[in-house]
Amino acid sequence: MPIKILMPALSPTMTEGNLAKWHKAEGDSVESGDVIAEIETDKATMEVEAVDEGVIGKILIPAGTDNVKVNQLIAVLLEEGESDNDMATMLSGDDKPSAPAPEKTETKQEKAKPMQAQVTPSGQSGNRIYASPLARRIANDQGVDLSQVTGTGPRGRIVKMDIEGFKGVANIAQPSVSNSAPQPTGDQKINEFGMVYEEIPNNNIKKITAQRLVESKSTVPHFYLSVDCQIDELMRTRKMMNEQGAKLKEGGYKLSVNDFVVKACANALKAYPAANVSWTDEAVRQYLSSDISVAVSTLNGLITPIVKNAENKGLKEISAEVKDLAGRAREGKLKPEEFMGGTFSVSNLGMFGIKDFKAIINPPQACILAVGAGAQQPYVSNGEVKIGTFMTCTLSVDHRAVDGAVGAEYLQVLKTYIENPAAMLL
Repeated sequence: MPIKILMPALSPTMTEGNLAKWHKAEGDSVESGDVIAEIETDKATMEVEAVDEGVIGKILIPAGTDNVKVNQLIAVLLEEGESDNDMATMLSGDDKPSAPAPEKTETKQEKAKPMQAQVTPSGQSGNRIYASPLARRIANDQGVDLSQVTGTGPRGRIVKMDIEGFKGVANIAQPSVSNSAPQPTGDQKINEFGMVYEEIPNNNIKKITAQRLVESKSTVPHFYLSVDCQIDELMRTRKMMNEQGAKLKEGGYKLSVNDFVVKACANALKAYPAANVSWTDEAVRQYLSSDISVAVSTLNGLITPIVKNAENKGLKEISAEVKDLAGRAREGKLKPEEFMGGTFSVSNLGMFGIKDFKAIINPPQACILAVGAGAQQPYVSNGEVKIGTFMTCTLSVDHRAVDGAVGAEYLQVLKTYIENPAAMLL
C-alpha cells in the first residue's frame, strides 16, 4: 500500500504550518534521510526528511501553501512495484486488496501505514534501521552498531544525541544536553522549555511605568522626526565654561551635554510654543512655561523629574537642579510634584554610545526628544569635505496635538540653539 506523507508536527505546540518548498517532484526517487520539503512554523523554517524509500507518486499540497494542518495528507510515496492504481485506491479510501493470500494480506497491512508503524526501541522496523544522516555519519566514524542503539527521535528514529550517549562509544567530544543543562537551585525555577530562571518581583514604580508605556504606545498615535545637530561649537563652549567653573573656589560647576540639551529644548519651546502642548478630547492645551522632564534610570525603574520654567534658568542652575533631582530620584526621595506633570521630556542615551533611538511619549505630554551620542563624521561645507561632531536627535510626537509640519519646525529651532549655544546665554 502506498505510504501517506503527512504534515509533521515540528514542535509540541505546532498545530499548522506553511509548506514553503518541495525538494522532490512527482516521479522523483526518495531514500531514507533525503530532505523532501521545507516547512515554515511561527518560529523557524525547518527541513523535513524522508523516513521511507520509494517514488513520489503525487504531491497533494503545492509549495507555498499556508496554514496546512498537522497530520494533513500532503503527498503519497509509492514503494517498489506499486502503481497509480494503488495510489488511487488508497486516496479513495478503498485500501482493501481484492483477493490476497493470508500472508500477503498481513504484509500489505503492515505496509499500509508505515508512518504510524510501531518502531522497536533500537530504531528498527523490520530489517530497516531509522536514523538521521548525521547520526549515521557519527556512528560510522565512531564504529557504532546502529542496531544496538535506542532511538529517541520521532517514531523511534536514531538521532545524534543517541549516538553520543551510547555506552559503547569510548570518546565523545560533546556531553549530552541533559548533563550540561543548568539545574535550578534555591528559589530558581525551570520553565516548560527547560530554561532555568529567577523571578524578580516588580515594584510599584515598574508596574506604573509599564502600565503608562503600554497605554501610551497603544493609544497615542506616535510619529518620529530625526535631525543631526553639529555640536562642535557646543563642545567648545562647554569646555570653556567648565574650565571657568573649575577655577571658582565657591559655586563651582561642571556642565554636561545634556544640560545644554535641556536648555535648548526649553528655549525652543518658548520660541515655538505650538509644540509646547498636550492633547485632551475637549481641547489642545498650550502651556506658557517650559517644564522639561528628564529621564533618570534608578534601581527601582525609570523616573522623570522635572526642571520647571527651564527657559528662565541659566545652564549653571539647570545643571545643579538636574544633579539634585537625579540624586534624590535614585534615593527615592522625590516629592510627587517634582516628577508628575511636565510639558516636554528628554531621554539621553548618548553616554552609553547609542547613536539614535526612538522614545515612547510620556503622557499627557505630546513630545519626547531621544538624544544619541555625538560622533565624528565627514560633511561638506562650501564645497570642501570637513570632519565634524554630530548628534542625532529624534522627536517622538503625538500626532493628535502636533502635526508633521509643527514637529519639523520645532526641530529646526532646536537645532539652531544646539548648534549656536551662545544664543542660549542671551
